[in-house]
Amino acid sequence: MSLFRDGILEHVYPAFFKSMCHPDHVGIALSISMAGYVLGGSSYFQALLFGSAWAGLIYYCCHDIYEGYMTRRLSADMADIQTSYLENPDNGFWVAEADVNGQSKVVGMVAVVGKRGEEEGERFDDWNGGVMAGGSEFIQDAGDGSYGEMSHMVVVFPWRRKNLGSQLTQKALDFCKEQGYARLVLDVSSPQTAAVSLYQKFSFVQTASHSNTHANRWFSKLARINVMRMEKSI
Repeated sequence: MSLFRDGILEHVYPAFFKSMCHPDHVGIALSISMAGYVLGGSSYFQALLFGSAWAGLIYYCCHDIYEGYMTRRLSADMADIQTSYLENPDNGFWVAEADVNGQSKVVGMVAVVGKRGEEEGERFDDWNGGVMAGGSEFIQDAGDGSYGEMSHMVVVFPWRRKNLGSQLTQKALDFCKEQGYARLVLDVSSPQTAAVSLYQKFSFVQTASHSNTHANRWFSKLARINVMRMEKSI
């Protein structure tokens, strides 16, 4: 549970810096700082204060988005892993353990939920601003339309770049193949560039994107976080 919390909240800072580097936010920050400078009677402190207030708002938006996602999952499937995953033959949940100072420690995790084809159509209808990829990029289901959805991919810092993320991804793919799923899909937010690179290495392709983070609509707009759906045919 601790690994899950840390793994989600670590995206707040990358999302904040990525958002603040956007030309629109840079322009607004400079304008607000200039307004503070003028209103403060040529006060550099007031200019800094006004600019910092804008940056603080953007950080709050980013934090609210990821914390909200974490809270929802902790009160849903993560509240009872045994029932949600281990006792459901269609789902899977795996952890990677390592010996740390003589004690076993969880250093990675990943989960897969088995779904039917019609469930995804309903989900896209709920995505504000969702955009489906066209042409051959969209992967069609075979058979009964069942597929696997991967989530909760987390690896702690000391064990990154040691092929652990690849092993967990392969475990999820192997499980989907055993279950007879036609494909494996996942959602990843735009600040997670390392995760996107990992999935691209496994030939996942982006088939949709949307800006609905289930947070306040204005928070999503200010944070400029997009959620990308990536898929791989099995």
